[in-house]
Amino acid sequence: MAQTAEKFLLNKLSRVGFLALLAITVLSALFGQPMASAAAAAGAGLILCDPAFHQRRQQPPWPLVQRLFFLVLALLVIASLRLGPWALGHWLYALPLVAFALFPLAVASLLSLALCVLALTGIQWSGPLPERHQITSAFLLTLLLSGLLVFLREYKSRQLAPLRRTDELTQAASREYLSADLHKEIQRSEREGTDMSVLMIGLDAHLSDQEPDEDIRSILPRVGRYLHSQLRDFDTYYRVADLQFLVILPGIATSEAVVRAEGIRTGLMTLLASHDLKLTVSAGVAGLNIGDDANSLQQSAAHALRRAQQQGGNRTQSYSAWTHPTKTPPQPETPSP
Repeated sequence: MAQTAEKFLLNKLSRVGFLALLAITVLSALFGQPMASAAAAAGAGLILCDPAFHQRRQQPPWPLVQRLFFLVLALLVIASLRLGPWALGHWLYALPLVAFALFPLAVASLLSLALCVLALTGIQWSGPLPERHQITSAFLLTLLLSGLLVFLREYKSRQLAPLRRTDELTQAASREYLSADLHKEIQRSEREGTDMSVLMIGLDAHLSDQEPDEDIRSILPRVGRYLHSQLRDFDTYYRVADLQFLVILPGIATSEAVVRAEGIRTGLMTLLASHDLKLTVSAGVAGLNIGDDANSLQQSAAHALRRAQQQGGNRTQSYSAWTHPTKTPPQPETPSP
């Protein structure tokens, strides 16, 4: 609930900021200030391309367009220090933070360093001496505070990384831990001489273009809760792709895993139908064989799921039974004329 409220607040703030910068763009153009109008337009473009404005902005080409808007804004600000207006130089205070938000740490550091050199050089060519000293000291202080905030962000991220074992949306285990956990389960199975299987479940979203992405994404938390309710306490499930989950089933042979996968698959179909989503679900099952490791077992389950979807979806496929799709739903009989 807190995460939903935070996203809602950021969305509203980004829209308000976008409208404010759009108004500044229009007013600056009307008052004959093209540089200020262009800078405000570039700032509005930065907000428009941000995921806080719309969740689809995480997909290409929006991140690239957002970075281009940043570079345009930076060039405009640097040019204004030489050509004017002087007030446009206040954008300098925000540029370092924006750079660290949009680019990787190393790239953002280089951009901030280049921005600092260009800004200090440009300041020397504009304004009287007291104003040059004032903006120089303010810019350097802002750059120092930006570096401190970035350091605290990276430090917090590294401290919390070991605690992030679940996907925020579905509460499934994080994919980063899948290979290590699967390796441990394989070792345990080989040591104790027991069976083990993995199954990969995926929504056949590519088979239906009628459902909007928002509806599919909104159902994923319920999909995660349903998977959790259908598994044993020592089973684990992971979100391995946007619409795919992998489940580790210790102590279960392939034949039994196929039955379990089909039960989960049909249950998910019922869940989707209850929310008026006309989507199908496919599953791929792979059992542990001699010589398998974490990577090969994952690939086997992924191949089985891909095979099931290539055959039209809405079915469960075992990796060792390519020519016999398992438990394909019966097709309705066509009434005779």
